Amino acid sequence: MSELAGGSHQDDPVKRARLRWRARRGLLENDLILTRFLDAHETNLSDEEVDAFSRLMELSDNVLMDLIMAKKEPEAEVDLPHVHALLARLRSA
Repeated sequence: MSELAGGSHQDDPVKRARLRWRARRGLLENDLILTRFLDAHETNLSDEEVDAFSRLMELSDNVLMDLIMAKKEPEAEVDLPHVHALLARLRSA
């Protein structure tokens, strides 16, 4: 069953809890940035933004930090318009 077939992220408290759990990172700076971002924006995230966030959570802490700090730009499977858009929001948070 696809993510969309199961309803939207906002409609499912289990999906929301899972996203927040995945935002917990080993690198404290990432953990703080992501937690603060979710605290401020989680209830307004679209399913596309949740997908972008989930894709970023698949990355290592160091790569993620480089993306958030704009030292690098997304490559390969995360080089997608909605990932770039979410990174812009994370960078401005």
